[in-house]
Amino acid sequence: MWAASVFANYTRSLNMGTILTSMTKAYEIQGVLALENAFNRCGLDHVVLVKVASSAVLTNILGGGIEHILSAVSNAWIDGQSLRTYRHGINTGPRKSWAAADAVMRAFNLGWMALFAGEPGYPQALSAKGWGFYDVLFNGNKLEINQKFESYVMDNILLKVSFPAEFHGQTAVECGLKLHKQVKNRLDSIVKINVRTQEAAMRIINKPHKLTNYADRDHCLQYMLAVAMLSGKIDSNSYSDSYANDNPMIEVLREKMHLEEDKGFSADYLAADKRSIANAVKVEFSDGSETDWVKIEYPLGHKRRRAEAKPELKNKLTHALDNLKIDSRKADKLNSLWDMPINEFMNIPINEMVTLCQK
Repeated sequence: MWAASVFANYTRSLNMGTILTSMTKAYEIQGVLALENAFNRCGLDHVVLVKVASSAVLTNILGGGIEHILSAVSNAWIDGQSLRTYRHGINTGPRKSWAAADAVMRAFNLGWMALFAGEPGYPQALSAKGWGFYDVLFNGNKLEINQKFESYVMDNILLKVSFPAEFHGQTAVECGLKLHKQVKNRLDSIVKINVRTQEAAMRIINKPHKLTNYADRDHCLQYMLAVAMLSGKIDSNSYSDSYANDNPMIEVLREKMHLEEDKGFSADYLAADKRSIANAVKVEFSDGSETDWVKIEYPLGHKRRRAEAKPELKNKLTHALDNLKIDSRKADKLNSLWDMPINEFMNIPINEMVTLCQK
C-alpha cells in the first residue's frame, strides 16, 4: 500500500479497488506457486514467493508493462534467496517477523529499476543450465503449476483470528482450550499428552528442544498447546520471557507430549477440496484414566468457518486499534469500514487510507 501511495502522489488516481485487485493477484501468484513446490524442503524460506509475487504486482502498480514485469520477476528469482535458518532451532529469531517486509522492499526496488532505470530481464533466470534457480537452489527441480491463476488462493485464504499461533498449530491450540477444564486441576497427574498432527507441523513446528526466545516459542506446537491447556487462553504475552519463566509447568507439560504424524491429516492438508490443518489431542493420567480424543480439522480462519470467524475478526480489528492508540476519530472511521458497502470502499483513494491508518 505504501508503494501505491508513493505513486499516487503522481497520478492521484489509485484507490482501494486497485489494492484489492493487486492483492488478489499477489496472493494468487504466491499461493499457487506454493501449492506444489516445497521451497522449505530445499532450506529456502517461503518469502522467495513474496518477493516474486510482489515484484510482478508492484511493477504493474507503478505503471510497468509486460517487459518491465518480466525484468522485475526474473531479477527476483536471480536474487540469492533467504534461508530458513532464522525459523528453526536455536537460530530462531525476530527476523522471521520482518522477512516478508524485507522481500517486498526488494520487490519494489526491482520494479522501480525495471521501470525507471531500464534494468533488463533475464530469460533463463530459472532454467539456465548450472546457473539458474533450478540447478543452484532448487535441487534441479522445476516449478510445478497445476492450478489456474484466478482467485483460488484468496477464496481459500486463512485468517488468523482469535489467537497468535503459527497456523499448523492453530487447531492444536483450540484442542488445548477445550481440554483446559478437564485438566486444569489434574496437571500433576498427567503422564502423557498424545498429539496427532500433519506432516507439515511435524517438520516446521515440532520443537522438543529448549526454547530460547519469543520467536522460538510462537512457532512451537508443544509450547502453544501447553499454554492453552494450562491457562485456558493464549495471547501475544504468552510467548514472552517473563511469562515462560513465571510458568514452569509449561515445560513440564511439553516434556510429556508425544507427537506423531496422522497420515489422514497429511492427506487432507494437501487435498484441494479440503486444505484442512488438523490436530487431535488426548491426555493420559497416572490413575489410568484418559480424556477422549479432541480433534479439530479446520482452524477458525478457514474458509469452512468464515461465518463463525467474522465477529472475532471484527473484535480483532477493534482490539488492534485500541493497542495502536490511533486517534479516536480515525479509529471510529476505520471501524466503520466494516459495514461500508464494498463499492464505496473500493473508491477510497489510497492516500486517504494511508493517512487514516497513521497515528
